Amino acid sequence: MSFWTPQLGIDLGTTTTLVYVPKKGIVLNEPSVVAVSLADNKILAVGSEAKTMLGKTPDTIVAYLPMKDGVIANYRVTEVMLSYYMKKALGKFNIFKPDVILSVPAGVTSTERRAVVEAAVNAGAKHAYVVKEPVLAAIGAGIPIHEPRGHIIADIGGGTIDVAVISLGGIVASTSVKCAGNRLDRAIQDFVKKQRNIAIGDKTAEEIKITIGSALPLEEQLTMIVKGRDLVSGLPQTTEVSTNDIVKAISKELREMIQAVKIVLQDTPPELAADIIDRGITMTGGTSQLRNLGELIFRRTGVHATLAEHAPLCVARGTGIALTHLDTYKKSVITKR
Repeated sequence: MSFWTPQLGIDLGTTTTLVYVPKKGIVLNEPSVVAVSLADNKILAVGSEAKTMLGKTPDTIVAYLPMKDGVIANYRVTEVMLSYYMKKALGKFNIFKPDVILSVPAGVTSTERRAVVEAAVNAGAKHAYVVKEPVLAAIGAGIPIHEPRGHIIADIGGGTIDVAVISLGGIVASTSVKCAGNRLDRAIQDFVKKQRNIAIGDKTAEEIKITIGSALPLEEQLTMIVKGRDLVSGLPQTTEVSTNDIVKAISKELREMIQAVKIVLQDTPPELAADIIDRGITMTGGTSQLRNLGELIFRRTGVHATLAEHAPLCVARGTGIALTHLDTYKKSVITKR
């Protein structure tokens, strides 16, 4: 007699973790943050609750970001976070261990991949499968990846930009560069520090990026009042930042991201390159929502870039679709334990 096995798809991101349950959709969309009390090594909060503590904790509490650049940086904390999210997604009355599909960046090493599988199994998964993010993003964006045609996808998250050309269900050319949303935030922090002598936190930098950030200068600029600490006097201070300030601040990081796209385009076989010119680049992931990013990619590469529908959710949706058709996707599903 076979027992029913619950299934979960997990988009384990540097900044956000999403959990997909077949037939229900995305049931959980929370920051990848865990707050730990140092005195007794106890977990105080996970997800949104822990994120509100970032940069505001006393010495006795540490808010960890267990994922760095798309891979596990802190194994024990990742395990705790996965276990918490899996229990939360399955509900407290569930007694069965789930089959889990997890996303990993295109450029992971076998050791990093094994760490993700082990963390998931130790967190309570029955079987853990790992699939590369661009494949999942493409499935989630509704791209027919099994066709003998070239599709190029750029999945831009918090930790990495993953660019891949996919044909016949597999990756033909790909690269993964550790320069994405978080690096943009850091560049904005540096800019405000150097130009205005004001120190701001990660959360404020992210807010600036989302509210007024752009990949290209705007004629009608947006402005925002920013609060931080004056580096000279040490007192709280406010300043005004405009869109074109931010464009300047993040230009180096954007160049690095576009270089990733260029590398993949250069590695693409000529037959598939023809398909790509017709179809263009599909952008997924949270950071792909930066204003004018598609236009900047087009100007630098000559290939049109369009934002996928519900871009931040594509990878998670991809895990869900891959779970529903596990047998079909087995050949593009890499490892199982």
